[in-house]
Amino acid sequence: MSLDTQVFTITRADLVRYAEASGDHNPIHQDESVAVGVGLPGVIAHGMYTMALAARAVSAWFPDAEVVSFGCKFTNPVVVPADGGVDIEVAGEVKSAEDGLTTVALTVTCDGVKVLGMPRAVLREAALRG
Repeated sequence: MSLDTQVFTITRADLVRYAEASGDHNPIHQDESVAVGVGLPGVIAHGMYTMALAARAVSAWFPDAEVVSFGCKFTNPVVVPADGGVDIEVAGEVKSAEDGLTTVALTVTCDGVKVLGMPRAVLREAALRG
């Protein structure tokens, strides 16, 4: 079963707020010259922030479920321009639902490029937690 694609816009202001909340003040997430100086195409989003947005999509699809596990690999950077923002798209597909657990495979892309590798969530429905 395919789930409706969720779209999230990431701005530089979001990166500043995430850095404050997480304590991750690596300058590649805020300073263009530092990011380019280390070989990146520009300021990039925190991988964990991108992962959190994917988790937000899962939460929207299954608002009452308990997340049993959630994982991915960081495969490509999400470059965030100084002006405006960049969209990431999170698509999902239910792969299995058995023994009270639902497994959801995700596809997370930015400009058509996958940015998270093998993202997957395993959920337990609220009625089964009892």
